[in-house]
Amino acid sequence: MTDLDPFTDLLDHPMYVVTAEADGERAGCLVGFASQCSIRPARFMVWLSRANRTYRVAERAERLAVHLLRRDQDRLARLFGGETGDRTDKFTAVPWHRGPGGSVILDEAPAWFVGRVENRIDGGDHVGFLLAPETTENLAVGRIPLLTLHDAHGIAPGHPVN
Repeated sequence: MTDLDPFTDLLDHPMYVVTAEADGERAGCLVGFASQCSIRPARFMVWLSRANRTYRVAERAERLAVHLLRRDQDRLARLFGGETGDRTDKFTAVPWHRGPGGSVILDEAPAWFVGRVENRIDGGDHVGFLLAPETTENLAVGRIPLLTLHDAHGIAPGHPVN
């Protein structure tokens, strides 16, 4: 097996907070594996770790919300990346509201979208959720510095690492 680190160590892509709701259960986590994957039709792929509680909720969810964070939103990144929903209700610590289809929207996020789950794809220790965007909100004025992989490097995962 080839180690991909020599390649990926050069990347500094955005980080996202993905939230899910199913059967009255909320979950959310910090995600580094995500990207737009189609222009027409618009599609976005989010990869969730099988070890993560958010994955277990997202398995049953019809929609996921994908949030961008500003570089200075370290508190949100640490909450959603460094805590596990198995022990902490992250949503008691942040303002949020219901979005389309009962989705969970973080009020402090400068931009977000809600996507309907079209497909789930096995990717090994992560599962890809192919999202068809339904609603998008951008509250930022102009371009803003986003939280990136480099910014989040020191956050130890809240879930067990396989």
